Amino acid sequence: MTAKIQLAIGIDEEASDVKITRSKDGDTSVAVFFFESPNCMSGADAGNNEILGMYMIDEEGQMVTRNVNAKFINGKSAGIEAIHKLNGQSEWERFLRFMNRYAEANGMSLNKA
Repeated sequence: MTAKIQLAIGIDEEASDVKITRSKDGDTSVAVFFFESPNCMSGADAGNNEILGMYMIDEEGQMVTRNVNAKFINGKSAGIEAIHKLNGQSEWERFLRFMNRYAEANGMSLNKA
C-alpha cells in the first residue's frame, strides 16, 4: 500500500508543504501540512465533500488529526492547513515512518532548517 493523505474520505491529496518542529526534550512535536489546491475542493463534487480531518494512511494503519482549517483570501479558497500534534517517542517514530513512505510516493525531499 502506498502512503497517502486524505482530507475527504476517498480523495487522495498531495501536500504542498510540510513543516515539522520538535521540542528540545523530544517529548512533543508538531507537523503543519499545507495543501495549496486540494483535490477535495475542486471538481464538480467539491461542494459535497465533507472534510472531517486529515487522514494519513499507510500499511501500518491510519493516523488522524481533526485540527484542519481552510484558508481564504478575498473570499476565495487559498488552501487548507492541517496541524498534527505528536506526543512521545513512539508517535514521533511512527510519524517519521509514514512521512518517509509519503515522501517517497510523492517525490518530496527533506530540507533541514
